[in-house]
Amino acid sequence: MNDLYVLVADFFADEIAGGGELNNEELFQTMTSLGREVIKVKSQDLTIELMKLLKKKKKSVKYIVSNFIFLNESVKQHLYNKDYVIYEHDHKYVNNRNPAVFEDFLAPKENIINFDFYKNANAVLCQSDFHAGIVRKNLELENIVSLSGNLWSTDVLSKIRKLAKKEKSDKFSIMDSNIPHKNTYDAVRYCKANEYEFDLIPNCSYDEFLDRLSNNKTFVFFPQTPETLSRVIVEARMAGMSVITNGHVGATKEEWFSLKGEPLIDYMNEKRFTITSKVLEVLS
Repeated sequence: MNDLYVLVADFFADEIAGGGELNNEELFQTMTSLGREVIKVKSQDLTIELMKLLKKKKKSVKYIVSNFIFLNESVKQHLYNKDYVIYEHDHKYVNNRNPAVFEDFLAPKENIINFDFYKNANAVLCQSDFHAGIVRKNLELENIVSLSGNLWSTDVLSKIRKLAKKEKSDKFSIMDSNIPHKNTYDAVRYCKANEYEFDLIPNCSYDEFLDRLSNNKTFVFFPQTPETLSRVIVEARMAGMSVITNGHVGATKEEWFSLKGEPLIDYMNEKRFTITSKVLEVLS
Protein backbone atom coordinates (compact mmCIF):
# COMPACT_ATOMS: atom_id res chain seq x y z
CA MET A 1 0.00 0.00 0.00
CA ASN A 2 1.68 3.19 -1.15
CA ASP A 3 -1.15 5.64 -0.51
CA LEU A 4 -0.73 8.62 1.78
CA TYR A 5 -3.87 10.15 3.29
CA VAL A 6 -3.71 13.78 4.36
CA LEU A 7 -6.31 14.85 6.90
CA VAL A 8 -6.81 18.61 6.57
CA ALA A 9 -8.63 20.70 9.19
CA ASP A 10 -8.59 24.17 10.71
CA PHE A 11 -8.00 22.69 14.16
CA PHE A 12 -7.42 19.26 15.67
CA ALA A 13 -8.69 17.64 18.87
CA ASP A 14 -5.60 18.60 20.89
CA GLU A 15 -6.53 22.24 20.28
CA ILE A 16 -10.35 22.23 20.35
CA ALA A 17 -12.55 19.45 21.73
CA GLY A 18 -15.43 20.18 19.34
CA GLY A 19 -17.59 17.51 17.77
CA GLY A 20 -15.93 17.77 14.36
CA GLU A 21 -12.45 17.63 15.87
CA LEU A 22 -13.27 14.60 18.03
CA ASN A 23 -14.78 12.83 15.03
CA ASN A 24 -11.73 13.60 12.88
CA GLU A 25 -9.37 12.30 15.56
CA GLU A 26 -11.20 9.01 15.66
CA LEU A 27 -11.14 8.78 11.86
CA PHE A 28 -7.36 9.32 12.01
CA GLN A 29 -6.95 6.65 14.70
CA THR A 30 -9.19 4.11 12.96
CA MET A 31 -7.53 4.56 9.56
CA THR A 32 -4.13 4.19 11.21
CA SER A 33 -5.26 1.01 12.98
CA LEU A 34 -6.22 -0.40 9.57
CA GLY A 35 -2.64 0.08 8.37
CA ARG A 36 -3.19 3.27 6.37
CA GLU A 37 -0.57 5.99 6.42
CA VAL A 38 -2.29 9.20 7.55
CA ILE A 39 -0.86 12.60 8.43
CA LYS A 40 -2.59 15.68 9.82
CA VAL A 41 -2.06 19.10 8.23
CA LYS A 42 -3.73 22.27 9.41
CA SER A 43 -5.62 24.02 6.63
CA GLN A 44 -3.52 27.19 6.86
CA ASP A 45 -0.35 25.09 6.52
CA LEU A 46 -1.38 23.23 3.38
CA THR A 47 0.38 24.87 0.46
CA ILE A 48 0.86 23.94 -3.17
CA GLU A 49 4.57 23.51 -2.44
CA LEU A 50 3.82 21.02 0.36
CA MET A 51 1.41 19.12 -1.89
CA LYS A 52 4.07 18.82 -4.59
CA LEU A 53 6.62 17.64 -2.01
CA LEU A 54 4.24 14.97 -0.71
CA LYS A 55 3.58 13.83 -4.28
CA LYS A 56 7.32 13.33 -4.85
CA LYS A 57 7.51 11.08 -1.81
CA LYS A 58 4.42 8.98 -2.46
CA LYS A 59 2.89 7.38 -5.54
CA SER A 60 -0.59 8.38 -4.44
CA VAL A 61 -1.63 11.22 -2.14
CA LYS A 62 -5.28 11.52 -1.14
CA TYR A 63 -6.87 14.34 0.84
CA ILE A 64 -9.64 14.31 3.43
CA VAL A 65 -10.65 17.95 3.83
CA SER A 66 -12.62 18.65 6.96
CA ASN A 67 -13.11 22.22 8.22
CA PHE A 68 -11.33 24.49 5.75
CA ILE A 69 -12.00 28.12 6.68
CA PHE A 70 -8.27 28.90 6.54
CA LEU A 71 -7.53 26.94 3.36
CA ASN A 72 -6.04 29.17 0.68
CA GLU A 73 -8.16 29.60 -2.44
CA SER A 74 -5.25 28.64 -4.72
CA VAL A 75 -4.83 25.40 -2.76
CA LYS A 76 -8.52 24.58 -3.21
CA GLN A 77 -8.13 25.03 -6.96
CA HIS A 78 -4.96 22.92 -6.98
CA LEU A 79 -6.95 20.10 -5.38
CA TYR A 80 -9.51 20.05 -8.21
CA ASN A 81 -7.66 17.40 -10.21
CA LYS A 82 -6.56 15.43 -7.13
CA ASP A 83 -8.26 12.69 -5.12
CA TYR A 84 -10.02 14.49 -2.29
CA VAL A 85 -13.21 14.34 -0.28
CA ILE A 86 -14.87 17.03 1.78
CA TYR A 87 -15.84 15.63 5.17
CA GLU A 88 -18.48 18.25 5.91
CA HIS A 89 -19.26 19.09 9.53
CA ASP A 90 -21.47 22.13 8.99
CA HIS A 91 -22.51 24.34 6.05
CA LYS A 92 -19.45 25.95 4.46
CA TYR A 93 -21.21 26.21 1.10
CA VAL A 94 -23.36 29.10 2.43
CA ASN A 95 -21.74 32.44 3.22
CA ASN A 96 -23.45 32.72 6.62
CA ARG A 97 -23.03 28.99 7.41
CA ASN A 98 -26.65 28.85 8.56
CA PRO A 99 -29.22 27.76 5.95
CA ALA A 100 -31.92 27.89 8.65
CA VAL A 101 -32.37 31.63 8.02
CA PHE A 102 -33.68 30.82 4.52
CA GLU A 103 -37.09 29.36 3.73
CA ASP A 104 -36.95 25.56 3.58
CA PHE A 105 -33.15 25.77 4.19
CA LEU A 106 -32.67 26.89 0.56
CA ALA A 107 -30.20 29.77 0.20
CA PRO A 108 -30.39 32.22 -2.71
CA LYS A 109 -27.76 31.54 -5.37
CA GLU A 110 -25.84 34.68 -4.40
CA ASN A 111 -25.29 33.19 -0.92
CA ILE A 112 -23.65 30.02 -2.24
CA ILE A 113 -19.85 29.87 -1.89
CA ASN A 114 -17.12 27.27 -2.55
CA PHE A 115 -19.32 25.66 -5.21
CA ASP A 116 -16.47 24.44 -7.43
CA PHE A 117 -14.62 23.05 -4.44
CA TYR A 118 -17.63 20.89 -3.57
CA LYS A 119 -18.32 20.01 -7.21
CA ASN A 120 -14.81 18.69 -7.91
CA ALA A 121 -14.56 16.51 -4.79
CA ASN A 122 -14.75 12.73 -5.13
CA ALA A 123 -17.53 12.98 -2.56
CA VAL A 124 -19.03 15.38 -0.05
CA LEU A 125 -19.46 13.30 3.10
CA CYS A 126 -22.34 14.47 5.30
CA GLN A 127 -23.28 13.50 8.84
CA SER A 128 -26.91 12.47 8.28
CA ASP A 129 -29.62 12.20 5.63
CA PHE A 130 -30.99 15.52 6.90
CA HIS A 131 -27.59 17.17 6.44
CA ALA A 132 -27.06 15.60 3.01
CA GLY A 133 -30.53 16.70 1.91
CA ILE A 134 -29.84 20.34 2.76
CA VAL A 135 -26.47 20.28 0.98
CA ARG A 136 -27.99 18.57 -2.07
CA LYS A 137 -30.86 21.06 -2.20
CA ASN A 138 -28.46 24.01 -2.23
CA LEU A 139 -25.69 22.65 -4.48
CA GLU A 140 -27.64 20.23 -6.73
CA LEU A 141 -24.64 17.92 -7.00
CA GLU A 142 -24.48 14.14 -7.45
CA ASN A 143 -21.46 13.50 -5.20
CA ILE A 144 -23.18 14.05 -1.85
CA VAL A 145 -23.12 11.07 0.54
CA SER A 146 -24.73 10.57 3.96
CA LEU A 147 -22.59 8.73 6.53
CA SER A 148 -25.57 8.52 8.93
CA GLY A 149 -23.50 8.76 12.08
CA ASN A 150 -20.35 9.91 13.84
CA LEU A 151 -17.22 8.36 15.30
CA TRP A 152 -16.46 7.82 18.98
CA SER A 153 -13.43 6.10 20.48
CA THR A 154 -13.88 2.72 22.14
CA ASP A 155 -12.87 4.33 25.45
CA VAL A 156 -15.64 6.92 25.22
CA LEU A 157 -18.19 4.32 24.18
CA SER A 158 -17.16 2.17 27.17
CA LYS A 159 -17.60 5.16 29.47
CA ILE A 160 -21.05 5.95 28.06
CA ARG A 161 -21.98 2.27 28.46
CA LYS A 162 -21.41 2.66 32.20
CA LEU A 163 -23.26 5.98 32.33
CA ALA A 164 -26.28 4.38 30.66
CA LYS A 165 -26.67 2.04 33.64
CA LYS A 166 -26.58 4.61 36.42
CA GLU A 167 -29.64 5.86 38.24
CA LYS A 168 -30.98 9.12 36.81
CA SER A 169 -33.03 11.86 38.41
CA ASP A 170 -36.28 13.23 37.00
CA LYS A 171 -34.61 16.56 36.29
CA PHE A 172 -33.68 17.88 32.83
CA SER A 173 -30.16 18.49 31.54
CA ILE A 174 -29.35 21.65 29.56
CA MET A 175 -26.01 22.50 27.96
CA ASP A 176 -24.95 25.93 29.24
CA SER A 177 -23.29 27.26 26.10
CA ASN A 178 -22.23 30.80 25.24
CA ILE A 179 -22.52 29.93 21.54
CA PRO A 180 -25.72 31.74 20.47
CA HIS A 181 -26.94 29.12 18.01
CA LYS A 182 -26.83 26.41 20.70
CA ASN A 183 -29.71 28.41 22.20
CA THR A 184 -29.40 27.73 25.91
CA TYR A 185 -31.89 30.56 26.46
CA ASP A 186 -34.86 28.75 24.89
CA ALA A 187 -34.03 25.45 26.61
CA VAL A 188 -34.09 27.22 29.99
CA ARG A 189 -37.27 29.09 29.08
CA TYR A 190 -38.96 25.82 28.06
CA CYS A 191 -38.15 24.18 31.39
CA LYS A 192 -39.26 27.20 33.39
CA ALA A 193 -42.51 27.49 31.44
CA ASN A 194 -43.28 23.85 32.20
CA GLU A 195 -42.02 24.06 35.79
CA TYR A 196 -39.38 21.40 35.16
CA GLU A 197 -36.35 21.22 37.41
CA PHE A 198 -33.16 21.40 35.37
CA ASP A 199 -29.38 21.34 35.64
CA LEU A 200 -27.25 23.68 33.56
CA ILE A 201 -24.06 21.94 32.49
CA PRO A 202 -21.24 24.50 32.30
CA ASN A 203 -18.17 24.39 30.10
CA CYS A 204 -16.05 21.56 31.54
CA SER A 205 -13.92 18.62 30.47
CA TYR A 206 -15.48 16.14 28.06
CA ASP A 207 -15.56 13.36 30.69
CA GLU A 208 -17.20 15.62 33.26
CA PHE A 209 -19.69 16.86 30.68
CA LEU A 210 -20.81 13.30 29.90
CA ASP A 211 -21.08 12.54 33.63
CA ARG A 212 -23.24 15.58 34.34
CA LEU A 213 -25.33 15.20 31.19
CA SER A 214 -26.31 11.66 32.14
CA ASN A 215 -27.32 12.48 35.73
CA ASN A 216 -30.86 13.17 34.54
CA LYS A 217 -33.46 11.36 32.48
CA THR A 218 -33.99 14.02 29.79
CA PHE A 219 -31.84 16.34 27.70
CA VAL A 220 -33.31 19.59 26.29
CA PHE A 221 -31.72 21.21 23.22
CA PHE A 222 -33.20 23.71 20.74
CA PRO A 223 -30.44 24.64 18.24
CA GLN A 224 -30.99 27.58 15.93
CA THR A 225 -28.89 26.23 13.05
CA PRO A 226 -29.31 22.84 11.37
CA GLU A 227 -27.30 20.35 13.43
CA THR A 228 -25.69 18.09 10.85
CA LEU A 229 -26.04 15.22 13.32
CA SER A 230 -25.60 16.55 16.90
CA ARG A 231 -23.12 14.43 18.81
CA VAL A 232 -24.52 15.59 22.15
CA ILE A 233 -28.02 14.41 21.24
CA VAL A 234 -26.61 11.00 20.28
CA GLU A 235 -24.53 10.90 23.46
CA ALA A 236 -27.66 11.58 25.49
CA ARG A 237 -29.48 8.73 23.74
CA MET A 238 -26.53 6.37 24.18
CA ALA A 239 -26.56 7.29 27.90
CA GLY A 240 -30.17 6.08 28.05
CA MET A 241 -31.82 9.51 28.09
CA SER A 242 -34.89 10.94 26.42
CA VAL A 243 -34.44 14.14 24.42
CA ILE A 244 -36.62 17.17 23.77
CA THR A 245 -35.50 19.11 20.72
CA ASN A 246 -36.67 20.83 17.54
CA GLY A 247 -36.60 20.07 13.81
CA HIS A 248 -33.00 21.19 13.37
CA VAL A 249 -31.31 17.97 14.52
CA GLY A 250 -30.10 15.49 11.93
CA ALA A 251 -29.81 12.54 14.32
CA THR A 252 -33.51 12.57 15.18
CA LYS A 253 -34.41 11.82 11.55
CA GLU A 254 -32.23 8.69 11.28
CA GLU A 255 -33.82 5.23 11.53
CA TRP A 256 -31.42 4.24 14.30
CA PHE A 257 -32.55 7.12 16.54
CA SER A 258 -35.26 4.90 18.04
CA LEU A 259 -32.41 3.03 19.74
CA LYS A 260 -31.05 4.15 23.10
CA GLY A 261 -28.60 2.84 25.67
CA GLU A 262 -26.52 -0.21 24.81
CA PRO A 263 -28.16 -1.01 21.44
CA LEU A 264 -27.28 2.48 20.18
CA ILE A 265 -23.76 2.22 21.63
CA ASP A 266 -23.29 -1.08 19.78
CA TYR A 267 -24.56 0.53 16.58
CA MET A 268 -22.14 3.46 16.85
CA ASN A 269 -19.32 1.06 17.61
CA GLU A 270 -19.99 -0.63 14.26
CA LYS A 271 -20.07 2.82 12.62
CA ARG A 272 -16.40 3.26 13.53
CA PHE A 273 -15.54 0.92 10.69
CA THR A 274 -18.45 1.39 8.27
CA ILE A 275 -17.80 5.15 8.13
CA THR A 276 -14.05 4.65 7.79
CA SER A 277 -14.64 2.10 5.03
CA LYS A 278 -16.86 4.57 3.17
CA VAL A 279 -14.15 7.26 3.37
CA LEU A 280 -11.61 4.82 1.93
CA GLU A 281 -14.06 3.64 -0.73
CA VAL A 282 -14.76 7.09 -2.16
CA LEU A 283 -11.02 7.75 -2.30
CA SER A 284 -10.17 4.46 -4.02
